Amino acid sequence: MVDPEVLERIAARRAELDGLEEQLIKRLDQVRAERDELSVTERVLARMSEQIAEERAADAPTSAQVGGRAALLVPHRSDGVNEAALPGDYRRILAIVRETDGPVQVRAVGERLGLDAAVRGKLEPLRPKLVRLADRGWLHKRPDGRFTARP
Repeated sequence: MVDPEVLERIAARRAELDGLEEQLIKRLDQVRAERDELSVTERVLARMSEQIAEERAADAPTSAQVGGRAALLVPHRSDGVNEAALPGDYRRILAIVRETDGPVQVRAVGERLGLDAAVRGKLEPLRPKLVRLADRGWLHKRPDGRFTARP
């Protein structure tokens, strides 16, 4: 027959080990949750790093397919983007607007580019380019429709 004191010690030790097991399970759950949070953080940081790298790569003119045709994209003006990021014809337009003393009309820019300003249809492709430069922060479009260079 087994001594009741030994059985009592075994039961006490089993209870102690069960309590320790519960503590370890809780701690293991905490460790796993923290590890999962770190994995998510790593993925978010990787995505953010990719986005930042893409934004920094925007310094050069990029092209995209629009309606099956290649179209150059005009980047937004920001601290990291300079005029060299603009396509050549946009750089010429920007230079012409900057050379003028005051606000300039589309007609005057067209004349400086060598377009026949007497024919209205010749100036129409130029107008959206000036508007695009204004929308992207390179120029300022005044309420009267004339354009000025931003400082």
